[in-house]
Amino acid sequence: MTESSLVPELTTPLPSIWSTNGLLSWIASVDHKQIGIMYLLATLIFFGLGGVEALLLRTQLARPENALLSPEEYNQLFTLHGTTMIFFVVMPMLIGFATYFIPLMIGARDMLFPRLNALSLWLFICGGLLLYFSLLTGSAPNSGWFSYVPLSGKAYNTSQGIDYWILGLFTSGIGTILSGVNFIGTTLSLRAPGMTLRRLPLFVVMSTLNGVLMIGALAIFNSALIMLFLERTLHMGFFNPDKGGDPLLWQHLFWAFGHPEVYIMVLPAFGMISEVIPVFARKPIFGYAFVAASSVAIVLLSFLVWGHHMFAVGLPDTLNIFFALASMMIAVPTGIKIFNWVATLWGGSIHFSTSMLFATAFLILFTIGGLSGVSFAALPVDWQTTDTYYVVAHMHYVLFGGTLFAIFGATYYWFPKMTGRLLSERLGQWHFWLTFVGFNTTFMVQHFLGLMGMPRRVYTYPADMPGWGLLNLVSTAGAYLLAVSVLVFLWNLLTSLRHGALAGDNPWHGWTLEWLTSSPPPIHNFERVPPIHSARPLWDLEHDRALTQIPWTQPQQAVTQPNYAPIVLAVGITFVLWGLAATWLLSLTGGAIIAGALYLWFRGDASHWGVTEEDQIKLPV
Repeated sequence: MTESSLVPELTTPLPSIWSTNGLLSWIASVDHKQIGIMYLLATLIFFGLGGVEALLLRTQLARPENALLSPEEYNQLFTLHGTTMIFFVVMPMLIGFATYFIPLMIGARDMLFPRLNALSLWLFICGGLLLYFSLLTGSAPNSGWFSYVPLSGKAYNTSQGIDYWILGLFTSGIGTILSGVNFIGTTLSLRAPGMTLRRLPLFVVMSTLNGVLMIGALAIFNSALIMLFLERTLHMGFFNPDKGGDPLLWQHLFWAFGHPEVYIMVLPAFGMISEVIPVFARKPIFGYAFVAASSVAIVLLSFLVWGHHMFAVGLPDTLNIFFALASMMIAVPTGIKIFNWVATLWGGSIHFSTSMLFATAFLILFTIGGLSGVSFAALPVDWQTTDTYYVVAHMHYVLFGGTLFAIFGATYYWFPKMTGRLLSERLGQWHFWLTFVGFNTTFMVQHFLGLMGMPRRVYTYPADMPGWGLLNLVSTAGAYLLAVSVLVFLWNLLTSLRHGALAGDNPWHGWTLEWLTSSPPPIHNFERVPPIHSARPLWDLEHDRALTQIPWTQPQQAVTQPNYAPIVLAVGITFVLWGLAATWLLSLTGGAIIAGALYLWFRGDASHWGVTEEDQIKLPV
């Protein structure tokens, strides 16, 4: 079923009003679909960089006393790897999917703030460029992705790479906060008539709640980054005991951001799984209200558990007990989700497409990662395993076995909607099994390495440590198998874009609004949207004849024309921040660029947009 088969076309075709062409139109685009695609393409590039860094790290550890990397090179690589994968791959990849699909799933024509949406994208990209510019200065960041002080302080680390780490993450963090504002505003303001909050697709529910986490957590982190930068450049004493500061303040601020950050990287993945499993099980999600309510509980509890990352620093017993209990409690809403997904599968007519295989593997691998995470709530276990490879294994089971498996599943699920073509199921099956085997080979053995006492962030180890050499060799072999799986995935993407089977508008017989429009969607998304009476509007249309007699509604939102102001403003902000680490001339240049960008931003007027009177809602951002 398609929109065009159910309603007449408008007298003035909307594609002729809002269509754009050429590469420059992408750079100036404020269309949420093009911005979402650019997010995903940029994260693929960063994924490649982070993957190469991981292979170098694993190759260095493949045998004891290896000399492939020096200690300093190893420190720089694991810092770049962790920072890249968290801030420039997993989190923005989820933002890219949310940017593309939230308006489609709620029946809107675009995000609430289209130009802010574009600004978020370009700030993310510029932040990544600032981070990797440190390589050109000859001093990449080297203090880990959480840059504990005093190790990252000027007294112990004069590397300019730390400054670029701070500035890159600060720039990207501004964009992330803006994305959070946009997700919340779009969902609350632009839903189709009849789409109450209780009828939202679960991916939209969890991406919107994620917006709350993004605003709260990144505000804390950016504040901490400002404090660290001021201490390094102006010798302020936030973390320096000699000046009245406390190095533990950084840990409190970082992990007050860091644990919500885990759920920033997990909640949208939960939403993806909640869309994929019901469609391929041919059953509605079991316990919709409980899945949504448990997500709210996760958001609230995630800000109360940061202290379990600091059990080894000597916190008071009262705080340790509080954080231990909170860490155990947060497993409850996550367990509710696992139960609901399994109950959805139970008795369903399951079709094991590649997307469903990744979703099913997610249930297994994320459960393993979650169970190992709960063990950290027990203080004796945490004290024994802190800073060992047991923590590394846990983190990868949550973020790779969890989030990235969900992302792969969502890619196979939504790729037909984004491109109009199906990914190859044959290559998809190869991709899945290589990824599943390679992932478990790489990271399962790291649990045992951690329990055997191998600390993380060591560039080599003695040959006489029993079992370490063999397990590290196995882990490295698994990492190379993972690299092969990624190459298979990329080949599938490239060949399917050119030669993939035509998908049609709804190849999976999905139930949410994105499957109502064409594949790929037109620039304006919808000319009309149907009446919404449940969280499965397309199922209702197919099975309730009475709904076909109710008039469809037209989205009342102007689609903003392409505008270069967002990218120019992002470049200006980047130059200002770059100058703080390099020369004041760059900051001065950035200020001039910002002034020009703001002129471009506010000079537009809705009168030349070519839209009808009923559509003229001018949005300042």
